[in-house]
Amino acid sequence: MSRISDAFKGSKAFIPYITAGDPTLDVTKATILKMVEAGADMIEIGIPFSDPVAEGPTIQAASERALKNFVNVDQVFEMVAELRETVEIPLIFMTYVNPIFVYGVDKFMARCSAVGVDGVIVPDVPFEEKGLLAGACTANGVDLISMIAPSSEDRIAMIASEGEGFIYVVSSLGVTGVRSDDNFESNIDSIVAHIRTVTDVPCAIGFGISNPAQAAAMAEIADGAIVGSAIVNIVAAEGAGAPEPVYDFVKSMADSVHGVGVEG
Repeated sequence: MSRISDAFKGSKAFIPYITAGDPTLDVTKATILKMVEAGADMIEIGIPFSDPVAEGPTIQAASERALKNFVNVDQVFEMVAELRETVEIPLIFMTYVNPIFVYGVDKFMARCSAVGVDGVIVPDVPFEEKGLLAGACTANGVDLISMIAPSSEDRIAMIASEGEGFIYVVSSLGVTGVRSDDNFESNIDSIVAHIRTVTDVPCAIGFGISNPAQAAAMAEIADGAIVGSAIVNIVAAEGAGAPEPVYDFVKSMADSVHGVGVEG
């Protein structure tokens, strides 16, 4: 049982996302510490990249701001190592295959293990190509987190059967971004039900969740909720002053998710 799986025991999990280095790594670190204090169960840290194909305009802009400040992968690793001096909850990377290949797959996963990164999400590596990373992940005890989208259809059971840590269920087609309505894919509950027929690995739903009611609704269906763009919007608006307003937002979201009962 990984530390990621343990985060789902006893309650639904709230998982916030933040882009590393937006506006600076010091602000990112301070904001992550406030998210932990606010009740986050796990934190997804985005490594800035020039072509984040799964991201909408909000997170793309955050990556651009970080890259303009010359934030690089080694600096993000160093930030995580500093966080691990006090942070005990799981930390996971959201990144793309190019930065991993440039760094070196084995070297990247070994460094993840060394600094305390529990898992990686790599949206541009399809399930059929996961062998590019899986061996190095396994060798270093890093969970390779699979994504299942509404378009996965007959591949759901295949992907879920090899799930590690948790399964990232995409709530809607397209890219990340805040949704102003509750118009998530109508079959999201059936997707989660299908996943649960083949694995006990927890499921968390992400993409488009932006308020406590939406987060609670997704936690009712799955084992947790992931929120990114709404937090990145706060960071974009507040800059160096982001940690406190992010704390308030994350606390409201975490309280909402934790208020949803756990089956069994």
